[in-house]
Amino acid sequence: MDESAELRRLREGIDALDRQIVELLNQRARLAVAVAHEKAALGRKAIRDAGREREVLLRVSIANDGPLPQADLLAIYRRLIASVRSLEASERERRRRDEDGPGEPPSA
Repeated sequence: MDESAELRRLREGIDALDRQIVELLNQRARLAVAVAHEKAALGRKAIRDAGREREVLLRVSIANDGPLPQADLLAIYRRLIASVRSLEASERERRRRDEDGPGEPPSA
């Protein structure tokens, strides 16, 4: 398939941004894991914080100056929040297992 130098340059720019987006998403996920640790240290049981989620969505909405439609951006962030919430739940479960230690070996 033929592509112009400009098309190639634009696609390379998209590829570079995609790498940055992936890194930023993983940085965000690492922070969410740290939040999970802090919540556990504070004795908080709930993983979901609906008020915090509304704040995040509001800030994202305010920051969006397009051209990505608001509804699409919010859908992406809702999925991101759900994914991080799942990561937080998995981290809590892992920590719980670690704290419980190995189970008793089966008796012979």
